[in-house]
Amino acid sequence: MSGRRRQGKTLLLNELVKMVGGFFFAATDETEHQALARFGRALAAQTGGGRYAFADWHEALERLYIDVPEGLIVIDEFPYLTKASPSLASVFQLALDPRGYARGAKSRLLLCGSAMGVMGRLLAGNAPLRGRASLELVVKPLDYRAAARFWGIDDPRLAALVHAIVGGTPAYRREFVAHDTPQSVDDFDDWVVRTVLNPQIPIFREARYLLAEEADIRETAIYHAVLDAIASGNATRGGIANHIGRKSPDIGHPLTVLEDSQLITREADAFRRGKSLFRISEPLIVFYEAVMRREWTRLERGQQEAAWRDSRATFLSQVVGPHFEALCREWVWTVDADVFGELPSEVAAGTVADPHNRTQIEVDVAVLAREEHGRPRRVLSLGEVKWDKAMNAGHVDRLRRARDLLSVKGYDTKDTILTCYTGAGFQGDLPRDARLVTIEDLYA
Repeated sequence: MSGRRRQGKTLLLNELVKMVGGFFFAATDETEHQALARFGRALAAQTGGGRYAFADWHEALERLYIDVPEGLIVIDEFPYLTKASPSLASVFQLALDPRGYARGAKSRLLLCGSAMGVMGRLLAGNAPLRGRASLELVVKPLDYRAAARFWGIDDPRLAALVHAIVGGTPAYRREFVAHDTPQSVDDFDDWVVRTVLNPQIPIFREARYLLAEEADIRETAIYHAVLDAIASGNATRGGIANHIGRKSPDIGHPLTVLEDSQLITREADAFRRGKSLFRISEPLIVFYEAVMRREWTRLERGQQEAAWRDSRATFLSQVVGPHFEALCREWVWTVDADVFGELPSEVAAGTVADPHNRTQIEVDVAVLAREEHGRPRRVLSLGEVKWDKAMNAGHVDRLRRARDLLSVKGYDTKDTILTCYTGAGFQGDLPRDARLVTIEDLYA
């Protein structure tokens, strides 16, 4: 079981152990000797008191399965243990082998962790535990609709603004801003100043901790530079390298580590094979890189009102705009088949070259049907997204041009629906063949 921090994994597992019975141990960042000593005390307390003094993890696990013969064994934050004891996964492998001492017990073992890179490698390739897990569960943040309900926000526009900063992480509402929720769109700016940009509030430094807590990340400067480049709109590998003044091969390792840690994702361009776009997975990190890191000195000096006033335009263009595009793509996955003629096989952003005008048309939401051998790929919809600008017939004309160009390239576009997604409404008369999607539709 894995998932980013603050998603409620520990709470869920604690309640589960209470319900079914068993043993719960939460690891911390400590030496092997300290971990074994604390594990011994916890296991002894489970069986009535006293203490165990274990020489190594082989001895500790053998005793564990004797004392907990049934129920659930939970080891939370397992990556901390493997950091101090790199061979621990192999110790578990021996215990779980057909002749291992764990096979005689009826208890089930659940390993949980927040370091996504470490957890992802536990069952990969030739890892010791590969083939021995009956469940691999990733606990994800709440989706944007569930997040709005969790925060108690009924206004779709306010819900999207809040989600663009804190995403769907449950702990941010309770532990990190002490239930302080913006009451309206008019209160949103004041809420940002009094919570996220306030050095006295825990969420203020959270984005920095998210990066620092990843086990595979040592020197954070290059990783912050890569994240800053992506947050600034440089989504391609070459664009990222140019932004930070490095050659493209030099950023291969940071990109791989960030991707393995699930701090960024790699998305294929819908219409250009081999071209990938990088996105930051955690909204709070986008907000930090685009707004907070650039104003850090003023923020730490308590000048958050001035910092926010100077950064609000950047927030709308580099944070909210791209985030709203992502919400629109997520919405497409949730709609019924009759909206675009059938359920999509792929939803992504895409780039369409326009040789005649010597430019490129950026398609924010491309919806494609599944590939069929011997037939052109069908494009179900082409969409453009605007958060704070009213959309008009000109936007539909751009999409129509992209549709014609794709038809020339061999795509099947005869039933393609041109779709305008807006957070600010529409202006003038839009063509009847265009589908209009409002922010209210996204949250309906």
